[in-house]
Amino acid sequence: MDRRTISVFGSSAPQPGSAAFAEARLVGKLLAEAGFAVATGGYSGTMTAVSQGACEADGHVIGVTCNQIERFRPLGPNQWVKEEIRYQTLRERLLHLVTQSNGMIVLPGGIGTLSEMTLAWSFLQVGEVAPQPLVLLGPLWHQTIQAFYSPEYVREKDMGLLLFADDPETAVSHIVNYYHA
Repeated sequence: MDRRTISVFGSSAPQPGSAAFAEARLVGKLLAEAGFAVATGGYSGTMTAVSQGACEADGHVIGVTCNQIERFRPLGPNQWVKEEIRYQTLRERLLHLVTQSNGMIVLPGGIGTLSEMTLAWSFLQVGEVAPQPLVLLGPLWHQTIQAFYSPEYVREKDMGLLLFADDPETAVSHIVNYYHA
């Protein structure tokens, strides 16, 4: 497949009908409408929402799953996944999502989402992955990065690797502008 793939990270907790689910679904829809494939962790919550939105816009959905998670939480990929890529471990799954993308959007989430965001940021900083947009969506990330940032530890140019968005439209426009500017 020659289209660019955007990894979307987020929480497994949001349920259909919630604002977080609707926001994630719109991200998936807008990415698909812009011609991008989406890759998520493939399971529930915002992963389902992004997948559903992309499918409803005739997009390609990749679910990156792993046996280790399914031993912890026994459920298969969500119904919207068109292509499943399965690994044995969470580590392999995470590395795939961060290293096999052409951009990343980080939705609000918990510890797993934080680890995905920081690994992506670190890999961009040191050149482990090719330059690409890393978009943080929502006020949670503004607060998190503001609390974390200290100029004695984080260089201003590394802060510049992060793109912030307050809504799905802005998040996706960061991706689109990166590739079509």
